Amino acid sequence: MSYTNEDLAATKPFDRTWGTWNYAALWISMSLCIPTYMLASSLIGGGMNWWQAILTIGLGNTIVLIPIILNGQAGARYGIPFPVFARSSFGMRGANVPALLRAIVACGWFGIQTWIGGFAIYQCLKVWMPSLGEVGSILPASWGLDTVPAITFLAFWAVNMFVVYKGVESIRKLLVFKAIFLPVAALLLLLWAISASHGLGPILAQPSKFATSSEFFAYFFPALTGMVGFWATLSLNIPDFTRYAKSSRAQIVGQAIGLPPSMTLFAFVGVVVTSATTLVFGETIWDPVVLAGRFESKLLVTFAMLAIAISTLATNIAANIVSPANDFAHLAPAKIDFKKGGYITGIIGVLIFPWKLIADPQGYIFKWLIAYSSLLGPVGGILIADYYFVRKQKLDVDALYRPGSEYWYRSGWNMNAMVALVLGILPNLPGFLAEIDLIDKEGAFSSLIGLYHYAWFIGFFVSGAVYVGMTKLAAPATAPARGLAG
Repeated sequence: MSYTNEDLAATKPFDRTWGTWNYAALWISMSLCIPTYMLASSLIGGGMNWWQAILTIGLGNTIVLIPIILNGQAGARYGIPFPVFARSSFGMRGANVPALLRAIVACGWFGIQTWIGGFAIYQCLKVWMPSLGEVGSILPASWGLDTVPAITFLAFWAVNMFVVYKGVESIRKLLVFKAIFLPVAALLLLLWAISASHGLGPILAQPSKFATSSEFFAYFFPALTGMVGFWATLSLNIPDFTRYAKSSRAQIVGQAIGLPPSMTLFAFVGVVVTSATTLVFGETIWDPVVLAGRFESKLLVTFAMLAIAISTLATNIAANIVSPANDFAHLAPAKIDFKKGGYITGIIGVLIFPWKLIADPQGYIFKWLIAYSSLLGPVGGILIADYYFVRKQKLDVDALYRPGSEYWYRSGWNMNAMVALVLGILPNLPGFLAEIDLIDKEGAFSSLIGLYHYAWFIGFFVSGAVYVGMTKLAAPATAPARGLAG
């Protein structure tokens, strides 16, 4: 079996051309997206006031920047993508496990973005044909989806798949459009909010809905975990990008100046606009697509919805197709290329029912962001523990592609990593099952359910500590390769 192809091979030195501002621009571009706006507005919908929401988002993105930079170092130093980097700790076959976990989450994000784009088209059509809003559903009630939104969702999904068929190069012009339009649209939304609310004063005076500090912190900590979870995906596969860095310093400085400020500033727009909806409409509208549909001008709504759809298409291909395509390719490098990986992503993105993931602020944070952070936190803890505490940042790149090398462990699997991964996930499992109503919150596991609010942190530190401990105990028997070929 081949363990490499053109996409997985280490980046050559002459192809490492990304500088500091390339990484800053990357994060600015990825941060300026509808889910970022919804991230901020969901906190307002959950009961926070403006400064509490901004503080939570700023702190969360500062925290997640640490594993992003630490994992990015391996890509910058050795030119290897995420699935290959994972081989050092999980084994050449075992690396498929973190790659698939990361890919499945990307499929979820692909579905969410596709739903946003499709729903924007639906809102645009409904402005001109209001009767579409009265069409019932011919789908099973358990799906929670009306017929017309389902059609526009599938139509937008088909456009995404067509772009995958044409190749990722076809999205470049759309990315340029997005980079120009979204900042302008954000500014216009901000100006609308200030004008409609008669100044920033009434908006910023909106109080928190939490009566006591205990109520606030009961929401703050899971919300913070959700903020960290938002970019927990990129904290793993950031080597897919830093493999092109001119130097380690370029990726460190670029990401530091690109991620927290851009997320916080764009989130501020979401916070202000969402707070304004409470004053203007008498209800908190946290979904910007729904908000744009409330404007009176048909032409304005049409322009806004089409622009959201186009910018969402650009974001979706760039952020949610490239990485999972690499991850799926890692399963069978000789058989799965970018297009096939993209098609797999698209199919799973539909089957995950994305409209349910973002149906309300609570579901967005508790059933999506925190849920997948409980899976990706342990992976991040193992990667960093192995690279920094066990291997001291030293990797043999050629051996990462060679069966029988020190990264082969036992039949391609490092069981230390697998055990650490499971032990990092287990403490958060009762809380997740309770969140989706599969077990009683007051039942036998009630004492463990609260741990779910800290899912990423618990998984990260438990798995990292277990991995280091098991590796140190096994060191005398496996040194220097830390694993036996077999």
